[in-house]
Amino acid sequence: MTDVITRTDTTPYPVADRSRVGKWVHDTGAVFTREILVVLRDPFSLIFSLLQPLVFLGLFGPLLDGMLGAGGIEGESALQWFLPGVLVMIAIFGTGMVGGNLLYELMTGAYERILATPLDRSSILVGRALKEFAPLVVQALLITVVAIPFGLTFYPLHVLVGLLILGVFGIGLGALSYALGLAAKGREWVFWGVQQSVIFPLLLLAGMMLPLESGPGWMQAVSNGNPLTYIVDAERALFTGIMWDADVAWGIVAALATCAVGLWVGIRAVMRSI
Repeated sequence: MTDVITRTDTTPYPVADRSRVGKWVHDTGAVFTREILVVLRDPFSLIFSLLQPLVFLGLFGPLLDGMLGAGGIEGESALQWFLPGVLVMIAIFGTGMVGGNLLYELMTGAYERILATPLDRSSILVGRALKEFAPLVVQALLITVVAIPFGLTFYPLHVLVGLLILGVFGIGLGALSYALGLAAKGREWVFWGVQQSVIFPLLLLAGMMLPLESGPGWMQAVSNGNPLTYIVDAERALFTGIMWDADVAWGIVAALATCAVGLWVGIRAVMRSI
């Protein structure tokens, strides 16, 4: 007579029975928590990153009203035009550093230890990009509050939507930076050379710091093919209190497209590195 072994404990196994989406959320949260704790343990860098946007406002702010002309919004403070560009710039530099931090882990062997864990590969990319993006939320609130006495009109819901667009875009850019870091393993100069050669033209051709309306025709044409242009235009529309607008819609499309492409490229790069 054969004994039949049955499982009397009906408690679900946490890993085996966890849904794929639930596991992805859990893994992303774990990666984000691990990375953000490193930032919180370095208060000097955190304080410096919070003060940096104020320096931009302090240096460029007095020049804005006389320079923006065609780029400004009639009846609005020039800060409504300039502040979104500062936020986008900070987001680009922040999430673009994901690959630079990865290079250090590749040298120390920490990256291989992370791959040995059962973490979802896409959660590694998203968690790290969110860690780079998280300080932007605090920075945005800080510089917005500081700019209010100088004429900035604050639209809370619109700013929230703008930050969500930047977050989605930042995840995609962070994943691309991660893939570039893996490709540059052992050749750090390749990563920094490509990053600087790509980011600065993208910033200038998005009209981030100066309006492109008065620029040459070829520059305006190239700007139309720059996804960052649509992100900047969406942020400026939102910061001026416009929600339902073609610029906002195109900004959302550009953010989603960048996120999808970035995750696809980044996950393939991670899988090839295993």
